[in-house]
Amino acid sequence: MSGDEGEIALSKQDLREVTAFAAACADVVLEVFETDQPDDSRPRDAVGAAWDFARGGERGKSLRDTAWAALKAAGCADTEAAREAARAAMAAAGAAYLHPLAKATQVKHILGSAAHAARAAELAAGDEPGTGAEHVRRAVRRATPGVVEVLKRFPAAPERGGRVGELMRMLDADLRSVTLTD
Repeated sequence: MSGDEGEIALSKQDLREVTAFAAACADVVLEVFETDQPDDSRPRDAVGAAWDFARGGERGKSLRDTAWAALKAAGCADTEAAREAARAAMAAAGAAYLHPLAKATQVKHILGSAAHAARAAELAAGDEPGTGAEHVRRAVRRATPGVVEVLKRFPAAPERGGRVGELMRMLDADLRSVTLTD
């Protein structure tokens, strides 16, 4: 996809790489939600749909429906950590809908899952900022060169969003500092 000024070229493979990264980040904290809500599979279903797309499936109703369902599951959770874990799952399914628009808000499609997952882990550890920072470092290691290359096509993450926004900006800065080699 490319075209008008303000648009960014994105291939289906780019979207699959970004979605795989987002799904891997959300996978890490699914247990936080499932400990809180053991009978609710909506976040796991959203991550599963993200993986399905990343591995060659099509974007469509399943991704949208499971993303919305994971967001609704966040509203049913008893703890903020579980709510953030469900939001990470929602963002994983939503990553496939990264738009080719040169807007900072689109960075949330790339890094939102990782930022929500880092916040979930941080809260689960008693609101320990070091835990969130460690999750950001792990996300940097998890990112493929393809994810970094896609991220670098977009403006930096927006300057808002509370603690999740801070974690996203940390991750954004760290990934943009990665040097890609051929």
